[in-house]
Amino acid sequence: MRPCVDILKELGISFIITVSSAHRTPERTREIVREQERAGTRVFICAAGMAAHLAGAVAAITVKPVIGIPVSAGGLAGMDALFSTVQMPPGYPVATVALDKAGARNAAWLAAQILALSDPALGEKIEAARALMREDVTTVGEEIRKKYAGTP
Repeated sequence: MRPCVDILKELGISFIITVSSAHRTPERTREIVREQERAGTRVFICAAGMAAHLAGAVAAITVKPVIGIPVSAGGLAGMDALFSTVQMPPGYPVATVALDKAGARNAAWLAAQILALSDPALGEKIEAARALMREDVTTVGEEIRKKYAGTP
């Protein structure tokens, strides 16, 4: 979750982070969701591996957007978590991102985009960050072109 936390901090988005389990602590999960709804949480991000039911359990409790990050935690290289997170019953969607670190980054960006719907200043921060990403791609592309120019 470190990449997710880093991006949320960079964008100035407040968050809480905790640990719960859909299977081992279902009552705790329900209490956390209800408490955070009362506190004004507008998007939930859940990371889980193996059976990965946490995001689905949260989606069953709230009507707020839920983003699921499947985590490689078992012998199936994260495919079990991916399928568990993405295959939700109708009416209880979970926006599922990529596995592991890439997914953690995109979960933060997706949450930011959702929040930016009602926060134009946040939208501007996202646009500025994307501009830097475009510049980085251009810079790296030029460096590679120069390094390998004229090689067979």
